[in-house]
Amino acid sequence: MDYFFIGDSELVTAFRFVGVGGLPVDNADAARQSFRRITEGFDEISNTFIPTEDCRIIIMTQEIAEWLGDMLLQWQLSGQYPLVVEIPGMMGKISGRKTLVDSIREAIGIHV
Repeated sequence: MDYFFIGDSELVTAFRFVGVGGLPVDNADAARQSFRRITEGFDEISNTFIPTEDCRIIIMTQEIAEWLGDMLLQWQLSGQYPLVVEIPGMMGKISGRKTLVDSIREAIGIHV
């Protein structure tokens, strides 16, 4: 599996229709557990490491990214796979957060 989605149940269903697996989460604790399960193969419920499929990119909503906070920042700074891509959730873009397109435009110096 190259892609994996973490978000609300409606978006998890939508991503499954296009062949992307996912885990629905509705609070910060569930988000942290799901993130650790994908990135480290650690299941906090059973306190065991489980084999995970080869995930190269995690797609998550901006709300989930905020719930993960420093945990996500540390992962991104580590330079390890999977890479993380944030998308707006069902409620739309969170004000003050850059989109992926905004970040790419800023990085390559294109402003339209």
